Order: sequence, then structure tokens, then C-alpha cells
Amino acid sequence: MAFFLRRPFAVPTALRQISKPANSARFIHNTPFKPAQPKPTGPVSASIFAKSRQTFQNAFRRTYMQPSSYNYSTRGELTQKLAYGAAIIGGTFVAANFLFNRETREDGGMPAYERSYLNETFMHTGLGIGIIAIAARAMHMNGFSYRMMASSPWMVIGLGLVASIGTMYGTLYTSPDNYVVKYGLWTAFNLTQAALLSPLMFMSPALLARAGLYTVGMMGSIAFVGATAKQEKYLYLGGPLLAGVTLVALSGFAPLVLPATATRTLMWSEKIWLYGGLAVFGGFTLYDVQKILHHARLSQRGLVRKDVVNESISLTLDFINIFVRMVQILGMRQNRK
Repeated sequence: MAFFLRRPFAVPTALRQISKPANSARFIHNTPFKPAQPKPTGPVSASIFAKSRQTFQNAFRRTYMQPSSYNYSTRGELTQKLAYGAAIIGGTFVAANFLFNRETREDGGMPAYERSYLNETFMHTGLGIGIIAIAARAMHMNGFSYRMMASSPWMVIGLGLVASIGTMYGTLYTSPDNYVVKYGLWTAFNLTQAALLSPLMFMSPALLARAGLYTVGMMGSIAFVGATAKQEKYLYLGGPLLAGVTLVALSGFAPLVLPATATRTLMWSEKIWLYGGLAVFGGFTLYDVQKILHHARLSQRGLVRKDVVNESISLTLDFINIFVRMVQILGMRQNRK
């Protein structure tokens, strides 16, 4: 009884696997009728009984030596991919530091207050990204992403944008003294981003991990350049970056306006949205880091309020935009193979 409770379908499985005796009846079509031969009751029936008994025993047998389907040759490929990824991140770091950071700070290094302000901002950024990742995974496991994709896309986009923009501006315009409401709105902002990003969980986990690794490497190298560069060196990029993000946004809406026959135009609009977006939001990362340090100096003088939550929102949006484009680029490369 205990075996049956543990494996209730073992008995039907064993009975289905028993070989059925061949039908000895012959129909009268074009062949002459032959009398049915009597079935032997000796060793044949004994072999059938032994086979059924063995099948029944195998149905209840439990083994922990399962055959492994892991291909050990993939270890070398995985190590090679990780080495390539590390080389790309390191090369990006060195190249960005060499090209954009020739003029370093002249005050002997970053002051303690600016370093603390920047570290708290990075901590809130990492915490927000962690909330987004965990919430997106939980929503996907609960079937929320599937229901969202099965519903009206325009309604999802409209409600998602309204909720995202509403919670973002609610967080930005809430005083840091009212920390309960401010952190509540900040958490709601991260949850809305998780709801919008939860359909990405249909992608391969390895692809998402690689995209996250590349995004962290890219943003980390650019943030290092912005933190060690000369004070207010890249704050002039605000205007050009705003024009660039406008162009990227318009290229993202191109498939909704242009006909399907304009293949070349659609191809270039997709490239602008992908690679132009990477360049624009990489520039926004550089600009935001220098803006955070500028706000830290103003806060130290008492000119503005210290608000690391507001500073982390801009970096979180930079991370999301770069990550989404990394996922799309890696997915396109995987489909070409």
C-alpha cells in the first residue's frame, strides 16, 4: 500500500507495458482459411510471465544512478565565453578610462563626503535593481507575465507608463524627511518596472545573465570614468543627450508608422534604437555620475537637500535601458546561429 501511495501510476504503467498476445483469428479475403494453431502453454507463457514480472518490479524500483545527459565538452565553451566576457569588460574599462579620463581631478582625489554620497547612491541603485529582478521573477512564476502578454498590449503599455511615471515623479517630489512615503513610492516605482520587465523572463536565463554582466561592466567602467574625471567636466552633455534620447525614442516608434515594405528604413531605425540607445544611455550614465557628485558638493554647502533616493532613480533607468538593449542584441545573435 505504501508503494502504491508513493507511485500510484506505476501499476497501470506496468500493465500497459505487458506484451499483448497476437490475434490468431484470420479473415476470409483472398487467402485460404487455416485453422488456428493451439497456443503453447510451456516456455512461451513462462517467458511472458517473467517479462511482465520484471516490468512490474522495474516500475517500483527507485535508483539514484540516473544517466547524465550533460555534455562535458560544454565546459570548455562556457569557460571560453566567460573569458571573452571578462576581456570585453576589462577592455571597455581600460579604453573608456584612456579616452575620456585624460584630465583627472585636481583636488587630490574624491573628498570623503562625495565618496559617501556616491556610495549611498550606488547602494540604493543596486537595491532597486535587486527588487526589480526578484519581483519580475516572482511575477513570471505566478503567470503574471503570460496574462499581461495575452491581454491588450496598448492597455498594458498605457497603464504601465502611467504607473511608472506617476510613482517616479511621486518619489522625486516627496521630501526626504517623509521617508516612509518616499520609500513606499520608490518601492512602487521598482515594482512597476518589474511588471514591465517580467516578459523578459521568457528568455533564456543564461542570456539574461550575460546581458546583466555586460550591463554591469559597461556602467561600472563609465561610472569610474565619471567619478575620477575633472569636476563638472561632462555636465555639458545634458543637452546633446536629450536630443539623442529623443531621436532614439522616435526610432522606436518607427515600426508603428512606417509600412512593412520600407525594410531598409526599418532596419536603420532598429539599429538606431539598439546601438544608438546604448551610446545615449552610456552617456547618461557618465552625466548622471557627475551630476550626483555636483549635488553632493551643493548638499555639503547646504544649498540643496541630500536625497540619494532621487539620484538612484536616474541610474536605475540607465541600467534598465542598457540591459534591455543588451538582451535584444544577444537574442538576435543567438537566433542567427
